[in-house]
Amino acid sequence: MQRFLVITGLLLVAAGVAWPWLSEIQLGRLPGDIHVVRNGFGFHFPIVTCIVISLLLSILFWIFRR
Repeated sequence: MQRFLVITGLLLVAAGVAWPWLSEIQLGRLPGDIHVVRNGFGFHFPIVTCIVISLLLSILFWIFRR
């Protein structure tokens, strides 16, 4: 559990440091993401972004498991 927490913390710090570059990737604004704006209400569900991230993580875990 300690190793998991340390690795998670390091990944969060790395993501924070790399945020200026990561924000340019435009995740969350892919074609197919649902975005509805009405009077006084906004709803955003990045379904395609979730699928892309899931596929990338699945491939990475599959590679590192071998």
